[in-house]
Amino acid sequence: MLSLALGPFTLSMQHLALLLALGAALLLAARLGPRGPGDAQAWVWRLFLLSLVAARAVFVVQYWPQYSGHGWQVIDLRDGGFSPFSGLAFALAAAALLLWRRPALRRGVLAGGGLGIGLWLAAGAALPWWQQGSALPASVLQQADGRTTRLAAYQGKPLVVNLWATWCPPCRREMPVLVAAQQAHPEVRFVFVNQGESLGVVANFSATTGLSLSQVLFDPDGALAAEVGAHALPTTLFYDAEGKRVGSHLGELSEASLAHALKMLKPSMP
Repeated sequence: MLSLALGPFTLSMQHLALLLALGAALLLAARLGPRGPGDAQAWVWRLFLLSLVAARAVFVVQYWPQYSGHGWQVIDLRDGGFSPFSGLAFALAAAALLLWRRPALRRGVLAGGGLGIGLWLAAGAALPWWQQGSALPASVLQQADGRTTRLAAYQGKPLVVNLWATWCPPCRREMPVLVAAQQAHPEVRFVFVNQGESLGVVANFSATTGLSLSQVLFDPDGALAAEVGAHALPTTLFYDAEGKRVGSHLGELSEASLAHALKMLKPSMP
């Protein structure tokens, strides 16, 4: 399963694990730390926010060429661009300074923060073991000429599989980024699997947007999304040349977040 639907909201499993770890950290800090303004729970929350800001800042610096022409994307966190261990390092440094100055907070902050970090790291190790390495889905897909195929037919090169639909605004926004990457990286195969729409609808989308889409497949019943456990669009899957899944992304891809994801595929590139 790649994501979990909670009413109108959908969370990736990575985000769900992070929120659960944060919740556990806040509860333990509140239980063990002193009460009152500026208590341990409040400081665990502040350190978490600091780590997010630092993780985002480091990621933006790393991919500044991709962000420089789209300044608004720097604060658009929906692309998922973070450098998590950089953020953790900043938070730990800030926590060390805080606890040196305010020893009364040590028990709550250390216990709560330690539990949260431990759960987050455990989830970070468990989720790749659970999700990644999955073989290419066996769902039968349709080609534009009416013939059927499976994703296994595209094995042999690193593969990017984008689940999308023309009615989906973030799908439409990210499509130029994916098409540009498809043209810039011939060593990677990009496959666009349309969910539940007809050839005519996709052809009209291509004509009105001016995007030259290639390698478009059709999944009229959403079988592929169901097989991989994707509960929202767009969802993008990344497979190595042997057909093992090495990553996934829920939501809109920016140029920077796609460039970061493609780095995962480099070891398998010929």
